[in-house]
Amino acid sequence: MRRYREDMADDDIFGRIDQLVDEERELRSRAVGSGLSDSDSQRLRHLEERLDQCWDLLRQRRARDDFPDNAEEPAVRPVDEVESYRQ
Repeated sequence: MRRYREDMADDDIFGRIDQLVDEERELRSRAVGSGLSDSDSQRLRHLEERLDQCWDLLRQRRARDDFPDNAEEPAVRPVDEVESYRQ
């Protein structure tokens, strides 16, 4: 499994997001009409979780840049923490 490092450049994270979104779209297009297999459904859930983590890390970085005295150091948070945020 690919890990997200706190020291990754924003461009690297955006590149990873693009890859994840491409795979997510491909899986969703396969689901039209026939649904997904169990393994594809699990993969889709995994992709959604990784995307949430990437976006969360970017938001943390922006908060640190906007409010350097108040923001904690950005870190990849566990899926269960990121997933509990309300959109």
